[in-house]
Amino acid sequence: MKFLFSYFRILLVGCLCSLLLAPVAALAQTPVVGMNASMGSLTAGQQNVMLGQLHAAGIHFIRAGITTDDKGIDFARRAQAQGIHILWLVQLQYRADAPSRPWPNPYNVWGGPALSAADPIRFRNYFQPMLARLETAGIKLAGFELGNEINSPMFNADFSLPAETAGHSKEFNLGDLCHDPEARRVAGGYIQYLKLLAVIKDARSHSKLNQHTPIISAGLVFNENPDAPRDKNVKLDAVSATATLDYMRANGLDTLVDAYGIHTYPWANDPGVPAAAKGRRDRLAKYVLAECRPEGSKGGKPGWITEWGFANHDTACPVHETEQVILVKEMRADFRPYIQEKRVLALFYYAWIDDSEGFGVYRCNGLTQTGSLAIAPF
Repeated sequence: MKFLFSYFRILLVGCLCSLLLAPVAALAQTPVVGMNASMGSLTAGQQNVMLGQLHAAGIHFIRAGITTDDKGIDFARRAQAQGIHILWLVQLQYRADAPSRPWPNPYNVWGGPALSAADPIRFRNYFQPMLARLETAGIKLAGFELGNEINSPMFNADFSLPAETAGHSKEFNLGDLCHDPEARRVAGGYIQYLKLLAVIKDARSHSKLNQHTPIISAGLVFNENPDAPRDKNVKLDAVSATATLDYMRANGLDTLVDAYGIHTYPWANDPGVPAAAKGRRDRLAKYVLAECRPEGSKGGKPGWITEWGFANHDTACPVHETEQVILVKEMRADFRPYIQEKRVLALFYYAWIDDSEGFGVYRCNGLTQTGSLAIAPF
């Protein structure tokens, strides 16, 4: 009997340890494969429905914001209870007197203050207590991603509306960030941004549950054809993702983050045609992932692809997705070498539900084949 008691005690302890270690093991998955799933505007009941759908699809990681109210903390708790960990899309915080770009506006860009108005003190007063509340609730995050597409006028009011160069827009390079008046204003925002990253790193160092949770720089917009003339109909400037990373690296980025956030929406021309597939593969190597390095490298950081996807504007049920299936299969094959080299550590497809731009993969009351392929383990 004593032997049996000892045996069952060992078995019980082993089972409990397995349950406790399961989330940690999930977070060690390489690469992290997840889904963009914004839920901040939903009711708790609506969130529960979506969390149930994500859980049923076998999704363990989502990229989402967490609101600062009790509902936000409870959302993170309910997600974790379903085995879903959140790459927290952390909000920027600005000076109280910062002017805000109006929304709506003729250029169809988001409203809000300029990145150069980011305030490290106000950010600390927001982030540190929020992280403490999440930890009190037992939340182990998948990562911290600060801000979104800061090299684009869509999310950064340091860019002029319209472009300052008469008659055409420009994608600024590294030299422009030092010499062009508009680009220098954007560069000043990048310096403020680095100060907010320093706050996250400091707060993380005092964390109990998230001391090793990776910090990801804002997902940047990567232009897949930067050498081509700008479309004359585009009235907005931007900064190349490469120039953004180079400038911030020169000012200490690599001491503050564990990975670079990357957004890529590859051209969807001619699915299944070898020449078009080669073009996507070559552009991925030359323009999108060229800055990514394996963990521990001196010359850079790995990439977290926090948005990627292919739109499907056909809203019919059942879903028509032959082209998207071909493209997702192709891109997963293109990503694989970078994953094997540890140059890419995470991929989050965009998006679970998206009624405005056609990227959603939960349609007609079910997960599409496109979505199933996007979230499949590598």
